[in-house]
Amino acid sequence: MDIVDPRIEAYMAERLKRFDEPVLLEMEAEATRRGFPIVGRNVGVTLEVLARSIGARRVMELGSGFGYSAYWFARAVGPGGEVHCTDGDAANTEAGASFLARAGLGERVTYHVGDAVEQLSLLDGPFDVVFCDIDKTGYPDAWRAASERIRVGGLYLCDNTLGYGGGTVFDDGDGPEAIREHNHLIAQDERFVSTIVPTREGVLAAVRVA
Repeated sequence: MDIVDPRIEAYMAERLKRFDEPVLLEMEAEATRRGFPIVGRNVGVTLEVLARSIGARRVMELGSGFGYSAYWFARAVGPGGEVHCTDGDAANTEAGASFLARAGLGERVTYHVGDAVEQLSLLDGPFDVVFCDIDKTGYPDAWRAASERIRVGGLYLCDNTLGYGGGTVFDDGDGPEAIREHNHLIAQDERFVSTIVPTREGVLAAVRVA
């Protein structure tokens, strides 16, 4: 099931061709070659816009792969900004560091190898943005940990909140059930005001207000 009409996704993608930088194109090709899930360009630009809108300088990523989403956050935070990336596979962190260095963004990004939520607990907060894109069964615990580390006025962002892997949040299974729990927890949390942007597989955005 397509969350968004494919014609709309294609139209949006066509508008973003001005971002055809060599390293970004290489990262997208690498994702295709490996069958590796990345947020894609439509979501990537959405993340950059949201981070820029609050003047984000410190971003924490829970689940970074080889740095595709970090590319967009690194653009957003600007020189002197910080993007902390996490991945359990050192090969991904090494690839990400190489890609982002060649994109001229390497000084803004630090990679941490290990469990994403555990790595979050080891870093000093607060953060302007925490972005979640880990195994879907871990979403509720990721939210519980991240919500305590975001400044007032900061953002919690999460990918795949309407579906993933060709399925939807309405399907049976541990993954969809965990996503539904995650979305419900955030909707009921009075410290945050949230919505889900229905682009690609759904990007949840929650701003901390208290």
